[in-house]
Amino acid sequence: MRFVFLLLLSIAPFSILAQQSATPLEYYLPEDVSYDQNIPTPKSIIGHEVGEWHITHDKLVQYMYALANASDRISIEDRGTTFEGRPLLLLTITAPANHNNLEAIRTNHMALTEQNSAAINTADMPIVVYQGFSIHGNEPSGSNAALVAAYYLAAAQGQKIENLLKNTVILFDPAFNPDGLQRFAYWANVHKAKNINPDPNDREYDEVWPGGRTNHYWFDMNRDWLPVQLPESRARIETFHNWYPNILTDHHEMGTNASFFFQPGIPSRTHPLTPSKNQELTGAIAKFHADAFNKIGSFYYTEESFDDFYYGKGSTFPDINGSIGILFEQASSRGHAQESDNGVLTFPFTIRNQFTAALSTLEAAVNMRTELLNYQRTFFSNARNEGASGGAYVFGDAKDASKIYHLAEILQRHDIRFHELEEDVTTNGTTFKKGSSYLIPKNQKQHRLIEAMFEKRTSFQDSLFYDISAWTFPLAFNLDYSEAIATNKAGTVVTDLEHKTPPTPNRSSYAYLMEWHDYYAPKALNQILEKGVRAKVGMQPFSVGGNDYDYGTILIPVQNQSLSETEIYNLIKEVSEESHVRITGVNTGLTKGIDLGSNQFRSISPQRVAILVGEGITPYDAGEIWHLFDQRFDMLLTKLDTKNFGRVDLSRYTDIIIPNSWGSGLGKEEAKKLKTWVQNGGTLIGYKNAGRWFNSNELLKMEFKTRKDTARNISFEQRGDYRGAQVIGGAIFETTLDRSHPIAFGYSNKDLPVFRNSTLFLEADKDSYKNPIRYTKSPLLSGYISKPNLELLAETSAFKVGNLGRGQVLYFTDNHNFRAFWYGTNKLLFNAIFFGDEM
Repeated sequence: MRFVFLLLLSIAPFSILAQQSATPLEYYLPEDVSYDQNIPTPKSIIGHEVGEWHITHDKLVQYMYALANASDRISIEDRGTTFEGRPLLLLTITAPANHNNLEAIRTNHMALTEQNSAAINTADMPIVVYQGFSIHGNEPSGSNAALVAAYYLAAAQGQKIENLLKNTVILFDPAFNPDGLQRFAYWANVHKAKNINPDPNDREYDEVWPGGRTNHYWFDMNRDWLPVQLPESRARIETFHNWYPNILTDHHEMGTNASFFFQPGIPSRTHPLTPSKNQELTGAIAKFHADAFNKIGSFYYTEESFDDFYYGKGSTFPDINGSIGILFEQASSRGHAQESDNGVLTFPFTIRNQFTAALSTLEAAVNMRTELLNYQRTFFSNARNEGASGGAYVFGDAKDASKIYHLAEILQRHDIRFHELEEDVTTNGTTFKKGSSYLIPKNQKQHRLIEAMFEKRTSFQDSLFYDISAWTFPLAFNLDYSEAIATNKAGTVVTDLEHKTPPTPNRSSYAYLMEWHDYYAPKALNQILEKGVRAKVGMQPFSVGGNDYDYGTILIPVQNQSLSETEIYNLIKEVSEESHVRITGVNTGLTKGIDLGSNQFRSISPQRVAILVGEGITPYDAGEIWHLFDQRFDMLLTKLDTKNFGRVDLSRYTDIIIPNSWGSGLGKEEAKKLKTWVQNGGTLIGYKNAGRWFNSNELLKMEFKTRKDTARNISFEQRGDYRGAQVIGGAIFETTLDRSHPIAFGYSNKDLPVFRNSTLFLEADKDSYKNPIRYTKSPLLSGYISKPNLELLAETSAFKVGNLGRGQVLYFTDNHNFRAFWYGTNKLLFNAIFFGDEM
């Protein structure tokens, strides 16, 4: 099924556009409806017409509260705050009679997802629709349309709206991304002229770095529905699982020269775990959108782009949870009006299209109510049947309680049942310890979601992906796991998940030891160093006091410190408790292996770390590192803007990080300055494309593998797909570690799964010890990669070190901090920071 229709843009000559008055509210609203005069209009609260200015989040909040105070159709709740302290609002919109019985409606609706739901009568049950707007802050037509949609739902009169509200519970999320929306509204509004200039070259249409798309830490929040690492995501996922809506809509924008897109997406790019009935229903809903857009004369298209593969997106996450996810993409004015291939695209026009799609969604929901409710019931019934054959997943790590906790935390947020282990379990040579492992029965309502999170997939119907092709969670966390455990090994169900607390350190007058295995060991070390306490790292394993200590164990001497013995003990207790890391006191330096006074213990200095940000640097990659330092490890990280780099005194910093870059941020002078700094003892750390810059500026000489690509038997029409198939959009690969190398300290296994989304293939060094992280001969674990690229990747290096004067240049081919949920490789960066001098 494919729809196309005429787009009538708001087209006007520039001279007329400059003189036009603000677009009235009536431009957006249906003509055949009367409105309650007691309900405040947007202008009466925010002080301007919708679309006249870009709505700021504070005014959006102000209006939503005004509506809730004026209308008995609306209740409002504050579900928490963003990183910048903005409220995460949710409006529940339905008939007053439903509000009086809302908890019973929710309970009955949730019963459709549980066992023994076959007898439930859905004939009179309201349908639940979650409508969310502008998860990308610089795609603002969604949240601006939320003003109109909320007004319409509160004020519209007549039998049609009464029937809609009686049969629908609307979970209305006016701003998925408050911080990004505020950032972009500021940009667009401060550049608005009295005479609106639609010239695409005007500064209004070219945001300053990092732009308003992302949240506070520069994350694309429309990739966090499955990992749920951000506060905004956690609020909406809690709402989702509290209701299990039948439809969820996600309002976006795309390029200015486009029209309007609604799903279905490209059929061949739907995840195989999504039932075909889901896509059939999506197509049926699309007919309502088409009819609505036909009436207002707007172009649209469907099935020609975007996909439903990665379950971490807002329009795809519902599909693995018994719901129908709908993506809307509106051509963006990126300001107040902009020239396009279709004429001048005005901001009000984009808002009207988004409002139209919001209403057509509700019309579809009312007309397809029982079919969608019954589909939801069938989805979860079938999911249980698929898991009824029994068995369970198990995952764990006896050395790292923190990573286990954080994966379990994600499971709990997704309403997935899991258990403690009843006893130790050994399978395929791996032992899962009671107390440091969890078991997930397959026979539960979230069976399909569990499969989506734990599966490894390497065969695909299509070779093009809108986003990543693999996200296997136990691999991302670098945890041991198995999918073939008997459920009789299950202990108690985990209901109150807690981060396990290590035993209180025993007091010592000699030394304390901290293994480097736990995820938060770098946080603990930094806390110790920041108190002026000396610490060392063990370069070899040893045993003492009946315990074995691995490479990278941290030694904290008690004597000859600036703190007293008691002060050190109190600090160690505090650090252990706050970071959840086990620290052990010992009373002898005599060990089996290197003694505590050995030169194989190397001193560690406090680190002063900076990161390059700004033009030329990928905001996502930089933000992931900033978030890691600031939110996870409580470490200071100085953000150096590329435009000011020439004026910065680099001697203040021990380490400088250059995230992935796209070429325009740094030049020869910056390279010269960095080279001098490294020669004077600095550690320079680079990721992905920064390696090519290192190479061309002789900071670190490397060889990258390439291949000549000739398209044979590929038509002109097929050329885009052919090139797209050579992209590594995001897959998981196996590397081997040299565990004796400082970059691998803290890793228990010699194999390490890594995420890769680039075609940078680094030739391995002829000296094997210079390849401490190396791709295996057959590295693909999960996801898509073309056969030629897989051949190129095999046995290449993933990390390189070069000495330059008294300093070092360290290079990673891949992003090991991807989207905040790749816990398993985060430690590589901190190994580079704390132990770079020993590489």
